[in-house]
Amino acid sequence: MFVSSFTALLAGLSTANAALQYKGVDWSSVIVEERAGVNYKNANGQAQPLERILADSGVNTVRQRIWVTPSGGVYNLDYNIQLARRAKAVGLGVYVNLHFSDTWADPAHQTIPSGWPSDIDGLSWRLYNYTLEVSNRFQDAGVQPTIISIGNEITPGLLWPTGKTNNWGNIARLLHSASAGIKDSNLSPKPKIMLHLDNGWNWDTQKWWYESLLKQGAFLTSDYDQMGVSFYPFYNEKATLANLRTSLTNMANTFGKEVLVVETNWPTSCPQPRYQFPSDARSIPFSATGQTNWLQQVANVVASVPRGVGLFYWEPAWIHNAGLGSSCADNCMFNPSGQALSSLSVFRNI
Repeated sequence: MFVSSFTALLAGLSTANAALQYKGVDWSSVIVEERAGVNYKNANGQAQPLERILADSGVNTVRQRIWVTPSGGVYNLDYNIQLARRAKAVGLGVYVNLHFSDTWADPAHQTIPSGWPSDIDGLSWRLYNYTLEVSNRFQDAGVQPTIISIGNEITPGLLWPTGKTNNWGNIARLLHSASAGIKDSNLSPKPKIMLHLDNGWNWDTQKWWYESLLKQGAFLTSDYDQMGVSFYPFYNEKATLANLRTSLTNMANTFGKEVLVVETNWPTSCPQPRYQFPSDARSIPFSATGQTNWLQQVANVVASVPRGVGLFYWEPAWIHNAGLGSSCADNCMFNPSGQALSSLSVFRNI
């Protein structure tokens, strides 16, 4: 009896260490880096395609952003189809992150793509046809994304000015149209549809946003499957792991959807941080070991939450933009020569 109980305990621990369904990274800029001459190498120094290095390190899904008509074509649909085929060839799932803009869409920018209408009727119809077209293009290419996010960090709304938070009715109509285009597409099987906000540690923000959206009636609970959040340690000292756990738990229990941390980073170098780091993360070193520690702790939080299913690291291989938009000098999981750090293998154990 003791042996059986001990074996069961070990099995439970093993399951806990590999509890997340989606273990991923955003690799949107890999082609940009390859065109710049970067040759990626695994932790042993062996040159390999990035997708192979990621898969061998325990990553099972890659996230990639799509811009509508970007300058030079970087991050457009064709770029992403090429990228997705590479991912599928090594067995990686694909998570498509639709920005609904020609450039960055985030809390400070949500600009309507060039040539799109701005009236709510015309914009809703254009958005429906856009997500329908994108979905069908992936199906035609032989790639079925496992997740499609309708918008990126849309806490302040999307497709400004039509979809700003001073008009929740418009936001609800736009997101319903975006979801309907995916549902009406030829994609088979259908992906999970995600909404993605920033500041995942802030339950008040998440509660306000989802309640404001859902009470409009135009956006249905059946229009989405997942709630994704960004969770960075270097923008607000209130972004504690404890607050993340509270927020994700409340989100899952209140809205009944799967929850994921879809963007996070930890620095290997941060000599002059602009903001104080959260209190429960200040003992974590700025190093590859620290990256491993941080990701293990975030993964443990997500796995402990009802319907907590995934964790993604943002752009670990974008070595020519190593600060990744933060005040820290380097948040990448590859060194400047393109060799994987020891931290990349953390995905085998989360």
